[in-house]
Amino acid sequence: MPGPALAAIDVALDPPVWAALGFAVDEDGTCVVGATTLEVIGAAAEGAPLLPGWTLRGPAAATPDTVDGLPTTWTDAPPAAGAPHPNTARALDHVVLRTPDTGRTFAALQATGMELRRERTAGTGSRALRQGFFRHGEAIVEVVGPLQHAGDGPAALWGLSFLVEDLDAAVALLGEGAGAVRDAVQPGRRIVTVRAEACGGLPLALMDG
Repeated sequence: MPGPALAAIDVALDPPVWAALGFAVDEDGTCVVGATTLEVIGAAAEGAPLLPGWTLRGPAAATPDTVDGLPTTWTDAPPAAGAPHPNTARALDHVVLRTPDTGRTFAALQATGMELRRERTAGTGSRALRQGFFRHGEAIVEVVGPLQHAGDGPAALWGLSFLVEDLDAAVALLGEGAGAVRDAVQPGRRIVTVRAEACGGLPLALMDG
């Protein structure tokens, strides 16, 4: 039986800020990109997370209201239809979930029914990281943390990476808000990071594909 898929993510930015990045946002703050809904809920208080919670689409053996400390809601509704986006976004490629204890977070996701599809070590020396990749449905949940236990804090959503139909058009729309276009890790793809001042400090990238 397939595990739960990512259905929605809360984005604590003002809707006009999100719209200025080239995303189509409804009057209620809803933004649908592929199979993922972004609930643009307004600016976060200082120090509060910019991605405060998510919604998973079942089935699941249990429906906890947190997954390793991350506020979680559940839905059995199918993906919604959304409007075209000026930046040509077509899907959420992945969301990054940061944790001080990768083994604990892996186990928490697996307890919901998610499957760890791939694991790797990235970086070297003191910058080495452990990464795990979970995918059920369209978007990948990428867990990033230290090689060894480094604290008891909760897991937290950290950044988003979207696939766009036309990266050059998206970069032109962003103007000075776009960083330099570079080759992505995925062969044959290019990626651009949105400058922090353009997206309220939210780690955000756009990739062609």
